Amino acid sequence: MEYIKLGNSDLLVSKICLGCMSFGDGSNVQNRALNYEESEKIIKHALDVGINFFDTANCYSNGTSEEYLGKALKKYVKREEVIIATKVFYNEGKLSKEAIFREVNKSLKRLGTNYIDLLIIHRFDYDTPIEETMEALNEVINLGKVRYIGASAMYAYQFAKMQDCARYHGWHTFISMQDHYNLIYREEEREMMPLLKEENVSSTPYSPLAGGRLARLWDSSSKRSQIDIVGHKKYDLNRDIDYPIVERAYELSLKKNVSQSSIALAWLFKNKQVG
Repeated sequence: MEYIKLGNSDLLVSKICLGCMSFGDGSNVQNRALNYEESEKIIKHALDVGINFFDTANCYSNGTSEEYLGKALKKYVKREEVIIATKVFYNEGKLSKEAIFREVNKSLKRLGTNYIDLLIIHRFDYDTPIEETMEALNEVINLGKVRYIGASAMYAYQFAKMQDCARYHGWHTFISMQDHYNLIYREEEREMMPLLKEENVSSTPYSPLAGGRLARLWDSSSKRSQIDIVGHKKYDLNRDIDYPIVERAYELSLKKNVSQSSIALAWLFKNKQVG
């Protein structure tokens, strides 16, 4: 496993991060969630192959993803040997100061830890002043509850405004952006990727395999392809346009004698421009 520094931080993370959205009791919209025993097996395997970076959220299966992750990590590894990222936004109050403090405390309890390595704002909050959000994020870092902050899924101008606000006040800035980016969704190349490069902010793309569509030929009998409503809305409406890309990735996987997932991930590492 290769490891890199995450943005302007001292976090040394594996280049592969294990996303934990599929872990939990299946509540909320995670109708494909795995129970604790199945989740633990995946987390243990990730640790065995050198993955030290784990990404969850307070809203995944109503917090049970955090509980499963914290329980499994405590069983197999020392806290200081892993990097835990979680998120805030899909909760009452979104990114208000009150909400951020409340949700951080809840996440800490569910994860069974006294600090979060990377707190990510899950979306841009149109209802809360940027200054209030950035000040609250700065405070949870100063209190020692969070080490670094990151953002996810917003317009480049919004990200730039939040960074500028933090710099103006002398507050902590974002070190990472979890953006939607893969072989069949490349909108981030227009504005976000150049901005991240200029800011020295790491890109940590989500859905690198497009919900499995880049891991195999599009037509699939997998359980996820049948029940993942979010994935269907996100990708399947553009199937006719994007399918030739999937076919090409499949052809290359046969030619190189590697998995189709390996082709998609190799492309991602080469093209995402920032660490």
